[in-house]
Amino acid sequence: MIRLLLLLTALVGGLSPGSVSAQGPAHISVDITVESQQPAPGRPTPLIIRMVPQPGWHGYWSNPGDSGLPLEVTWKAPANITFGPLRHPAPTMLELGGIASYVHAGPASLVSSVTLPKDMPIGSKVAIEASLRWLACSDTLCVPEQKTIGLTLTAGNGEADAASADLVEAAQHALPSLARDARFDTTADTLVLSVPDAAHRLDPARTRFYPANDSIFAASARQRARRAADAVVITTGQVAINDADRIAGVVSDGRAAYSISATRAKIASVGQASATPAVDVERQPTARRHAAAGKSVAASTGPAVVDESTAFGGLLWTLIAAIAGGVLLNLMPCVFPILSLKALALAHAGRGAGARREAIAYTIGSIAAAMALGAALLALRAAGSEAGWAFQLQDPRVVLVLLTLSLAITLNLAGLFELPTAVTSQGRNRGGFATGALAALVATPCSGPFMGVALGAAMTMPPVQALFVFAGLGFGVALPFLLVGLIPALRDRLPRPGAWMQTLRQILAIPMLVTTVALAWLLGRQVGVDGMAIGLVAAAATGAMLWWAGLRQRRGASATMPALAIAATLVVITIAVEPVTSVQAVPFETADQNALPSREPFSEERLAELRRAGTPVFVDFTADWCLSCKVNERLAIDTDRTREAFRDHGVVTLIGDWTRADPAITRFLQRHGRNSIPFYLYYKQAAPVQVLPQILGPSTLSDIARKGTI
Repeated sequence: MIRLLLLLTALVGGLSPGSVSAQGPAHISVDITVESQQPAPGRPTPLIIRMVPQPGWHGYWSNPGDSGLPLEVTWKAPANITFGPLRHPAPTMLELGGIASYVHAGPASLVSSVTLPKDMPIGSKVAIEASLRWLACSDTLCVPEQKTIGLTLTAGNGEADAASADLVEAAQHALPSLARDARFDTTADTLVLSVPDAAHRLDPARTRFYPANDSIFAASARQRARRAADAVVITTGQVAINDADRIAGVVSDGRAAYSISATRAKIASVGQASATPAVDVERQPTARRHAAAGKSVAASTGPAVVDESTAFGGLLWTLIAAIAGGVLLNLMPCVFPILSLKALALAHAGRGAGARREAIAYTIGSIAAAMALGAALLALRAAGSEAGWAFQLQDPRVVLVLLTLSLAITLNLAGLFELPTAVTSQGRNRGGFATGALAALVATPCSGPFMGVALGAAMTMPPVQALFVFAGLGFGVALPFLLVGLIPALRDRLPRPGAWMQTLRQILAIPMLVTTVALAWLLGRQVGVDGMAIGLVAAAATGAMLWWAGLRQRRGASATMPALAIAATLVVITIAVEPVTSVQAVPFETADQNALPSREPFSEERLAELRRAGTPVFVDFTADWCLSCKVNERLAIDTDRTREAFRDHGVVTLIGDWTRADPAITRFLQRHGRNSIPFYLYYKQAAPVQVLPQILGPSTLSDIARKGTI
């Protein structure tokens, strides 16, 4: 039966949430041109990376703004060959629904360089390789794309190639000019930037500051520009820095552009009248859906200039957030049935070495399951799927497997059959591992404090770093029980094993039975009555064969045959449910008498329309498998207090139902740095969007409707 439990866990981890779209032709063509095929040793030779999007598509600047991913280049070359940083031409801004990004809307030439060692003999052949990754977005979707380009260079005199001269010259000319002596100052949450422009190249009506990183202010923050003698002064709000000594970025009006590194200084013209009145910078109008796969955590530069300390710091804090989120996940409602299994296993193990082994095995199982889910998610996304965290519960086949598994646990706790895990220490270790894996598998689809931010950041990291974050989540889930198992003072508080455990075990079968019923309901919500019928047949067959296994155990016979029969039946029924997996989820319900007023299905177009009209909007991302979401709905959302407040203040509620995989919702969550639910947003007229807590209090929504803030 232990083998059966592990088999079921493996089956769950191996199923995908749906078909994976194959990678088609690139929507942005990317090629590399070198100024000279015979670069001179010791002298930088320009490299041009040319990005040409198809009509209706665009790429991203080095800082993508509120959403997006820039072009990333990984160079592979012999030792002592160096590459310069990747420099972009000035971007333009696209905005939708208060979300703004910095993009290259048309062809763009990015400039880098390659330098051969000074002592390289003339005539030496050098093979270099560039692995390029970028995000291409259109009106309706975003596609991660990649290409590997190989170049063979010969050490020579550095004479420029005639075929590439015009492209190299145009690319270098398109780079922003360096503006010296730029200054800035901050007051409260306002940034004032003064950029020298003696030649009056910049038009204040169109000038905008694009910061080199996203920690200065929101990309959608309103900017005001005016001319002050031989400078252009830009003022913007929503500033997140108050003590920095230097800021960098690009100032552009769409035609002329300056690259700046401004130092902090008092700006005498602040607050004084100007010959040219301040004007709001015009934002480039667009009706595009600006969906993207997440926010980059590093600038797009060559590997020779990567700031490893910054990267490590980002990983460290994300890992800490993942561990904290895993610990707090033990308090979420969706984990209550699994807590009974943890407590019973520790109590059964006793107070000595058995408890330590049980806790360590449980921790390893939890970490392994979390990493397996994370690896599967990363693989699906790399293959082009719009999968998000908890993808396993968006697939009816996975729900069917979990339904039969939870029923098996229920019948085991009720005493219908036994799992022979207590015969040897090795058996106990396997049982602890399986329990930890099951806990992570069932618990991690929920989201709690810290967890959503950590998982959203993990999706933008390299795969190895992301797996560390997933491992941290699994470690956090197991940490409370690991401490109990390893610390004698806590372990001594465990009750001694006795007859009471049998009664407790039978009582704990009740929450597992409730979980089984909930999974059957979820299966029906996902694939309708036919799918639920298949699930109930699977549950009945599993129950009958477990009863058979129990009879054989009580006669002293082996339970191997029933275990194999259960595995075979489960595989057959899982295949049988395939034809109904294309059935849509239960339609959006508008006739619920307890629902909020003005309740509509979520779409970015509808959100943008309501925002333009100045209507306050509450966005609720939920799913039928998210128990935390359902608890929030019962205690905080679908209440008389919230309904009255929303009705009085004209709040429209948009429901994003993620019960089945929905690429549009997945992309929207990713753009906000999230990959899990519950996730709640509140838009109040022209004010910045507010991200609400994942655990809502009874008065949270009524207060925000009346006051406009929490």
